[in-house]
Amino acid sequence: MNHIKTYAYDHSPLHFDFKQTIERFFVEEIPLYDFTGIGNFLILKIKKTDMSTWKLVTVLAKATGLQERDIGYAGLKDKNATTIQYISLPKRYEKELNKNLTTERVEILERTYNKAPIKIGHLKGNRFSIVLHKINEKDAKFFNTTAKKMQVDGIPNYYGYQRFGEDSQSYLQGKEIAHSGKKLKGSKEKLLVSAYQSHLFNKWLASRVKLSAVIAKEKPDSAAKKLKYPPELVKVLAKQPQFFKLFLGDIIMPYPYGKPNYVKDMMQSALAFKQAKISPTGLLCGANAMRAKSDAYHLEEPFDDTELSSLKGDRRFAWIWPKEVETTYQKEQQKLTVDFYLPKGAYATTFLEEIGKFSLKS
Repeated sequence: MNHIKTYAYDHSPLHFDFKQTIERFFVEEIPLYDFTGIGNFLILKIKKTDMSTWKLVTVLAKATGLQERDIGYAGLKDKNATTIQYISLPKRYEKELNKNLTTERVEILERTYNKAPIKIGHLKGNRFSIVLHKINEKDAKFFNTTAKKMQVDGIPNYYGYQRFGEDSQSYLQGKEIAHSGKKLKGSKEKLLVSAYQSHLFNKWLASRVKLSAVIAKEKPDSAAKKLKYPPELVKVLAKQPQFFKLFLGDIIMPYPYGKPNYVKDMMQSALAFKQAKISPTGLLCGANAMRAKSDAYHLEEPFDDTELSSLKGDRRFAWIWPKEVETTYQKEQQKLTVDFYLPKGAYATTFLEEIGKFSLKS
């Protein structure tokens, strides 16, 4: 999917070897809230290796005799990783679980109880630890400096290549299904249509990063000519202190969560954005989605698809801030371990690609 990705940072590409494997890619969910410790739902903190969340749900359903729909989870985790995530199931099935869960790829780290089941999105974010190989000392130092800078200035919140299937083309099937007008059948069709939503979001985000880069790098008159914008507008945009430029009518939200609102005063919003108090959002087109207004609407409209009504629409943060960034370098092995936290829905590979400036998809 990197053919539509535009990077926000303009340093030279770095060289490192990335592979998503159980030995080199670790992720741990951070729950949205503390569990009550009492209630009718058993909450499991599970460590799993070489197993997708869907497979885990199937394994737990088989062990307990539950329907898969009765097993709650907050987010999907990849197969090719060592992951820690939280799962809920009705408390009365705990004995069956103890008796029948035998696979070595699933380890229950902690148990507690809660009054409600875990649902999709009940997640604050994810903590990652990723091991990169074949990186020289100079690049490792630059990686650390750049990653720490991104903690302050933020990064574009692109969907990662994982969203678009093995051949990166699953969104095309999704588009076809969305335009057929039929009701979606099963999770596979929903996933394909949501890949199409994500594709349109990525294209919109790339276009906004591109125009922001023109305003950041060029003199106002030259940028106005290139973008075919009035020079007065470009001068106002250029005064905004952050890289990603806000337009009138953009939909912003308090960061990391809150209610959406429109940009009415560009400079006032830009100052709050620079301080990471708010972030602009992009459209995930679908039924009942909130659309941008004014100038921002004209920038969003080419990436909207009003025929997509089989899925609920939404807004997604366009800009996010990585946190808790730490790196450890082993000179002899040319190995760099990168630890960091991202808010829910953000991709670790997007963060690494913004630093490395190349596609991590093998």
